[in-house]
Amino acid sequence: MDVMESCASLILPTPSLASFKCRTVSPLKMSMNNSPNVFLDTNANRFQVNIINESRDNNEASQEDVGSDPPHYEETSFTDEAHNKLRIKASLHPYDTHNKMYYLQTFGHNTMDPVPKIDYYRNTGSVSGNKLNRPSLLEIHEQLAKVMERVANGESTAGDETTASKEEENKTGLVKFGWVKGVLVRCMLNIWGVMLFIRLSWIVGQAGIGLGVIIILLATMVTSITGLSTSAIATNGFVRGGGAYYLISRSLGPEFGGSIGLIFAFANAVAVAMYVVGFAETVVELLKESDTIMVDESNDIRIIGTITVVCLLGISVAGMEWEAKAQVILLVVLLIAIANFFIGTVIPTNNEKKARGFFNYQASIFAENFGPDFRGGEGFFSVFAIFFPAATGILAGANISGDLKDPQGAIPKGTMLAILITTVAYIGVAISSCVVRDATGNINDTAVSGMSCNGSSACNLGYDFSRCRNQPCDYGLMNNFQVMSMVSGFGPLITAGIFSATLSSALASLVSAPKVFQALCKDNVYKGLHFFAKGYGKNNEPIRGYVLTFVIAMAFILIAELNTIAPIISNFFLASYALINFSCFHASYAKSPGWRPAFRYYNMWVSLFGALLCCGVMFVINWWAALITYAIELFLYIYVTYKKPEVNWGSSTQALYYINALDSALALTAVEDHVKNFRPQCIVLTGAPMIRPALLDITHTFTKNNGLCICCEVYTGPRKLCVKEMNSGMAKKQAWLTKNKRKAFYAAVAADSFRDGVKSLLQASGLGRMKPNTLVIGFKKDWRNAAASQVENYVGVIHDAFDFELGMIIVRISQGFDITQVLFFSICLPTATRCLTRQKSFHIFFLISESTINTIQSMHMGEFNQKLLEASTQFKKKQGKGTIDIWWLFDDGGLTILIPYILTIRKKWKNCKLRIFTGGKANRIEEEKLVMASLLSKFRIKFADINIICDINMKPNKESWKFFEEMIEPYRLHESCKDITTAEKLKQETPWKITDAELEAFKEKSYRQVRLNELLQEHSRAANLIVLSLPVARKGVVSDYLYMAWLEILSKNLPPTLMVRGNHKNVLTFYS
Repeated sequence: MDVMESCASLILPTPSLASFKCRTVSPLKMSMNNSPNVFLDTNANRFQVNIINESRDNNEASQEDVGSDPPHYEETSFTDEAHNKLRIKASLHPYDTHNKMYYLQTFGHNTMDPVPKIDYYRNTGSVSGNKLNRPSLLEIHEQLAKVMERVANGESTAGDETTASKEEENKTGLVKFGWVKGVLVRCMLNIWGVMLFIRLSWIVGQAGIGLGVIIILLATMVTSITGLSTSAIATNGFVRGGGAYYLISRSLGPEFGGSIGLIFAFANAVAVAMYVVGFAETVVELLKESDTIMVDESNDIRIIGTITVVCLLGISVAGMEWEAKAQVILLVVLLIAIANFFIGTVIPTNNEKKARGFFNYQASIFAENFGPDFRGGEGFFSVFAIFFPAATGILAGANISGDLKDPQGAIPKGTMLAILITTVAYIGVAISSCVVRDATGNINDTAVSGMSCNGSSACNLGYDFSRCRNQPCDYGLMNNFQVMSMVSGFGPLITAGIFSATLSSALASLVSAPKVFQALCKDNVYKGLHFFAKGYGKNNEPIRGYVLTFVIAMAFILIAELNTIAPIISNFFLASYALINFSCFHASYAKSPGWRPAFRYYNMWVSLFGALLCCGVMFVINWWAALITYAIELFLYIYVTYKKPEVNWGSSTQALYYINALDSALALTAVEDHVKNFRPQCIVLTGAPMIRPALLDITHTFTKNNGLCICCEVYTGPRKLCVKEMNSGMAKKQAWLTKNKRKAFYAAVAADSFRDGVKSLLQASGLGRMKPNTLVIGFKKDWRNAAASQVENYVGVIHDAFDFELGMIIVRISQGFDITQVLFFSICLPTATRCLTRQKSFHIFFLISESTINTIQSMHMGEFNQKLLEASTQFKKKQGKGTIDIWWLFDDGGLTILIPYILTIRKKWKNCKLRIFTGGKANRIEEEKLVMASLLSKFRIKFADINIICDINMKPNKESWKFFEEMIEPYRLHESCKDITTAEKLKQETPWKITDAELEAFKEKSYRQVRLNELLQEHSRAANLIVLSLPVARKGVVSDYLYMAWLEILSKNLPPTLMVRGNHKNVLTFYS
């Protein structure tokens, strides 16, 4: 019932008062209406009935409507009376409660159509809510009465919505973070890592302020572009846990996602070691100052690092809530430490600090430090490699995307703001370098009056640090990693800041690595790692992942050298960033309608530039490490591609496959067909492909990697049941083809008859130039027992193929193709009671009694169907040395010779030689041989032998002819033995029977088919395969049963036989 019908049902009691109109109104508009007859309602989708006086003055109406509702166009008028001066608006709510019938009463009238709701679009197993199933199109289209009956009986699914909402309300205890606490804080802490306090001063000393700022901006460019790409991907749908792995895998597919996910998780685990070593270095410096070194510097770093990572593991295992609280405290300490540094730069320095190279803000120091002074074999990119991990924290928020309240909003906002704030801080610290590169720390090293300073700013400021040129010094930007602590207003605060920065970054990485790894393992991309997918507690904490991360971090902590660890993870992070940028570019380039990111501030070409920039930086930093990274990634990519995980995430790779295929198909339509490019493109009437595997196998042999192959099935019977069964089986049967490595498509139609269905397939199958040109069917072995209508349909299909100018191949093997019986009993015999329920899926419409099942079970299964099973697999096996005998009797354009040639270039048939048989005259055998040999050599087709058959037109022997006559006897009319009236009556009742006149007219042709079988028995009985010219029956002249008798006698008692007839257009050429 539509809207107008609903309105009509509401106004029937008073049709004479006025004309009625019906529209949907919102609660806001209803509440703003001052009419006393308006009943307010919070439900936004109710109907409002307006009773309108048609005779009302137009001016009055226009004055009332000014500034209110838009013009309303009345569509239906039920009366022409104009005497009613009253205008009434009434909100009618026939269904104000959710009862059993509510599911069928979306708008207050009987319909199953549901209103749009997010729960219909959820994935099964969604963590954010339960998936609801909307009514199927079939239920809306045809099944309303049945559904209403089911609802009335209490079988409605109406409760699904209530149940889902209750389950959603009961999901308590989950810790979810907003964009500040979950992303901004986490990213800032991770970016402001160990590099800010104990390496940035060294980087400025090596590269100078100018190049130092360029290093920071270059790193920021990489991270900013990556941040934009991350924001675009993160806002293109609901984001679950897994961070970079989730974003890449859902965009580029499991191959890229699986390979980079493992690398990214490993990089985060190594990052834990880097930050902990940075923390341990600071502690060791403090121990050195107080002369309390435990063993030596390296071993002390290992000892302190081990203790630290154990403590961090404890905090992480305690849960995300504790970790988040710790992060906030650490951020406060970090901000105070940074502020303390800037305050320290303006506090007047003292002699001790001057001796260590700190002179407050001085133009001469700024000028001296502005240029580079690379030492110790360092260069721009080696220094960049050490700094770059400081920028790698941009994914800290995305890595815990599963623990965010709103990942789509939080990730872009928090990530981009964190990049901006931290970049400003880094540049501020770099520019605020008030310390000279080298200082002795000795307050007595003052400049002597009148000495030449040679441009040294320290000398100009009264200190002589010239001896640092000849011997190592302990202070200055180049020598002291604790410069920020010295410069600050209160040194211990910087130490606290270092502790905060290193520990917070280590903590963030320690949480990120297991989360990413858990998401990877949950997707079961690497089946051997599924052990680590298990989570514990209300937040599904990856305890096993924490332990693994701890082990990896411990292994790298034992290196105890920060400058060695940093470049290792730089390449891994850059590889991850490159793929995130490429994911954004790829998704945009694929132009999939599903690519609709809410974040608009990105550009596909900028993302591509970011990906190339990341790859370039990887090689510039360390070319051999980049090669190793890509080698590992390539190995993992090949592994995942080979394993083919059963996942479908709608990746942009899939979208691009479609775009490329569409573009290629469209481009192909502009290319004219040429005989040199001819290839068999086949429709194979296999039914369900698993039912006739041998027919599919022989066709697949000459179409694989060469031409189109479409397995077709025709459903006949009650249309509703056929369509339902067809729709339910399409995906399964295509999946069977894929699983069994058959490069073929599956297509099905529902039709009134088999012939009508095939006719539809012949006309509509294919796309553009990729249309079938050859029909392949199995020989109808049971034609003598089948109904006349089935034989008529079968022969009619052959006629239709010729009408549509398709080539025709009829394949015959001794046991037949249909292995339904084998499949049926192999499934049902172990549990006989389930046999009858499984019959329909195999189109078996007979019943098996209990006694029959017991009899079959008592037989050996191998004995029961061994021959049929062997026949069904004969074309899968490699053919031994033998021959393919080609009986090329009639020129059909060359298809009869092309098919066997293609077979011989296949691996399974390459040991078979071609033998050619053709008709000729007895007195011209050698000439005929030379002509055929010349023709084949021009076609560049190798052959083993040519045989000229001279006695094709001889009469067959009596036994063979007698067999043929006995075979057609049940189908003969014998009208010559009856009177004219009886004969005419029989022709009308059984028009399909063979008349005496027809048999006499085609007696010579019948002789030829019988004689050919004798010759085939004589010459080709031992062949691996026979390919022979298919006889053509003229439409309306040769009866169906006579034609079937020709095919039967022609191919009887022979090896596997292909009866081939091309469409009489050239498929071979000898021109280049």
